[in-house]
Amino acid sequence: MPTPPVNDPQLPGDVPAKTPPAGHRPVRPGGVVLAAGVVGLEGLALLGAGIWYIVGLLTSVPQSLGGSIFMVVLLLGLGVGLGAVAVNLYRGFRWTRAAAFVWQLLMLTIAGPTLVGGLLLPGLLLLVPPLMVLVLLFTPKVVAFTLRSGGAPPVL
Repeated sequence: MPTPPVNDPQLPGDVPAKTPPAGHRPVRPGGVVLAAGVVGLEGLALLGAGIWYIVGLLTSVPQSLGGSIFMVVLLLGLGVGLGAVAVNLYRGFRWTRAAAFVWQLLMLTIAGPTLVGGLLLPGLLLLVPPLMVLVLLFTPKVVAFTLRSGGAPPVL
């Protein structure tokens, strides 16, 4: 039995995707822009909370210096991390959907007790954006953009 040449595809899925014409960029769906914007705003809110925490540390005496430093590092680190997720989600990297999904689930675990505790406005501010991002992350256009299906070159 003769062996097929190396460059011949064995299965229909083995055919390489057509590369788009030079200068052609895939269309960025509005859902990607909106989800990246919300995640970016969440990152900015965490950075703001970290700065506010630093100001509080400089104007009052903390009960635990180590715990306070840890909280500042945590808030600032999460803010920077969410900023990176937002930028790369906007660019279309597939790993960002998982990171954004996990963060939105964590936000929902905070929103539930806040609402049950009787804080309606903060609870809704913690509930509505994560729900919106969760829905957007699974829309077909957002998934296709982050997977670069449809002939566009794949991304990480």
